[in-house]
Amino acid sequence: MKAYKFLVCWVALAALLISCAPQHSQQILLYYYDPELDRDASGNIQCTNAGLVPVQRKLPTSLFGEALIEETIRLLIAGELTAEERGQGITTEFPIEDLVLTGATLIGGELTLSFEDPGFRTSGGACRAAILWAQIEATALQFPGVEQVRFSPEDLFQP
Repeated sequence: MKAYKFLVCWVALAALLISCAPQHSQQILLYYYDPELDRDASGNIQCTNAGLVPVQRKLPTSLFGEALIEETIRLLIAGELTAEERGQGITTEFPIEDLVLTGATLIGGELTLSFEDPGFRTSGGACRAAILWAQIEATALQFPGVEQVRFSPEDLFQP
């Protein structure tokens, strides 16, 4: 009986230690925009990926493959910049009302990101659409196996 009680206590202690163990995380990058880094010689904003700035975030190591890509893009489009990042001049137009990532599929190096944008809020000028596109594309290209990024439906991020 003593052995049984000892075993029960040992199992309970082990379960407690496992539940209290620190969760392991992996670092990912979200690409936002700093217009000051994207100016030509005359001071005009060029609307290119030259203004993209990576910011670090952490996600659980339990995420990998398409699930990791999806969660990273969801984090990007949530648009949650820290006060320090905003103070450095980093900006974003994310979050966009009603924009939802519905899936990510990686086949043969081509990543297709599927979105719902019922209010067509991903359009609105060539500069804006180019920067939104570039932020998502740069964020997705950090993952092994991603060589090209496509959007579905194809009319997203159009001027």
